[in-house]
Amino acid sequence: MTKPNSTSPQDHPGLVRRPPRLGEEVYNAIYAQLMSLKIPPGGRIAVDNLVRELGVSQTPIREALSRLEAQGLVVKTHLIGYSAAPQLDQAGLVQLYDLRMLVEPFAAARAAESMSKDALATLERIDRDMRQINNHDARAAYSRYAQNDGAFHDQIAQGSGNHLIQETLSRLHTHVHLFRLYFHTRATADANKEHARILSAIKRAAPKEAEDAMRDHIEQSRKRFMVTFGG
Repeated sequence: MTKPNSTSPQDHPGLVRRPPRLGEEVYNAIYAQLMSLKIPPGGRIAVDNLVRELGVSQTPIREALSRLEAQGLVVKTHLIGYSAAPQLDQAGLVQLYDLRMLVEPFAAARAAESMSKDALATLERIDRDMRQINNHDARAAYSRYAQNDGAFHDQIAQGSGNHLIQETLSRLHTHVHLFRLYFHTRATADANKEHARILSAIKRAAPKEAEDAMRDHIEQSRKRFMVTFGG
């Protein structure tokens, strides 16, 4: 896990720095490439190329790829290696939103009734972080937003108290598939407003309003991402 002696992060700003949490930095770097489609859907992921590009050893890269595989962004094939997961097609998008519409409004209503103060504080922190993301690097910001979007919805699913709902939504890997479909920073601003309405209803312990707000958010999100297919 050593860089060449003649190389420093200052000399090559594209290299990942060596913070205490190197593994997290490597994961975030590869995640950003996948979300921005620098590594396209179905594209091969060469570990050796990432070693040279990020300036780290194979160990943190393979750890990051294993983590991304568990999240549905990376596929590992025997004797071939790693590749980016295939893109969601139109039929898959319709089915995904059909399921979300059935499950997530219910989860939001239950969260409004039973979410703990600590869990609500975490939800507020995630929402705040999404609003404070600096867009000086639009694609990096979009990647970070996608991670926070997933955390926001997962926190609500946890807050519902229904473990089956949480597990079901977690297995869908909704945010990673959706945010690879359509790069558009305006979508994040619109989603922030919708998230605020959901959060407000949960904070006020208003289950019907939380359910309606989540239903509207999912419908608006569906419309945003359907433009990928001309819908």
